Amino acid sequence: MIALVADIGGTNTRVALAEDARIVADSVRRFRNADHAGLADVLTAFLSEAGSPEIDGACAALAGPVRAGRGRLTNLDWMVEEAAISRVTGTANVKLLNDLQAQGHALDHLAEDALVPLMPGHRTPGETRLVIGLGTGVNVTAVHRIRGGTLVTAAEAGHVALPVRTEHDLALARFAAGEDDFAAVEDVLAGRGLETLFAWVTTAAGTPRRRTSRQVVKAACTDPAAEKALRAYARMLGMVAGDLALHHLPYGGIYLIGGLARAVTPHLAPFGFAAAFRAKGRFSGLMDEFAVATVTDDFAALTGCAGYLAEMP
Repeated sequence: MIALVADIGGTNTRVALAEDARIVADSVRRFRNADHAGLADVLTAFLSEAGSPEIDGACAALAGPVRAGRGRLTNLDWMVEEAAISRVTGTANVKLLNDLQAQGHALDHLAEDALVPLMPGHRTPGETRLVIGLGTGVNVTAVHRIRGGTLVTAAEAGHVALPVRTEHDLALARFAAGEDDFAAVEDVLAGRGLETLFAWVTTAAGTPRRRTSRQVVKAACTDPAAEKALRAYARMLGMVAGDLALHHLPYGGIYLIGGLARAVTPHLAPFGFAAAFRAKGRFSGLMDEFAVATVTDDFAALTGCAGYLAEMP
């Protein structure tokens, strides 16, 4: 089966061809969303470049909520529909997934060297796994093995309230809150959240400055404010991931995924991620049961889309 798979992010869309659950080598193309009117425009351009192959199935991963074959990007005003994908590709075998669902379907197809361990623990086959996506946005999905396949739940968990344990956390939440006076997890743990953390740190010091998330990560070893922002990020990520672990009991492992996850991973261990993850009172000992790793495969969502289609009856 030749399938078309797509990963639709807030900034870029990646498209590739797949044979069963394997991405076809050298078929991946990246398109800047700002250069296109919508997904149909992107897919048309991709298929033209690929020589207009006959497509047997198509699966797209969307960075936003999906319902009844339709979804809108959270951070871009694109509406995506299975029917529109079908018209462009010429196949009726089309599925639209939330992007984290696609990442969850990729786990069984990733090479071991695509994982960077952050915390030891159990990765027991068949047990629940948890995927935390960190990039332009933030989201979470649980991955369950069920009879006959894999169940990957949909969620918009990046928009739950930011956890607050101390006066320090409350000050951050008030700084990060938007016009609606609500501070969400995504407001601190997405790419723009790291920028907010840097602004918060420098404003509190009386010398307000702005840096992009990329600049903050790059300056972590040379700029004390950047280091402090990353320490705050690692602590908050540890708190959120620890809460999620208690919600889902992922004895199959926790997987951080996305461009920001890969960028901050070298700083998480030295900047206190594990201590914040384990700080759960009388349940602190249980937290050592959960292994945490970062997925370095930038095309995991595409692989997940291919894996989903291959698993369909």
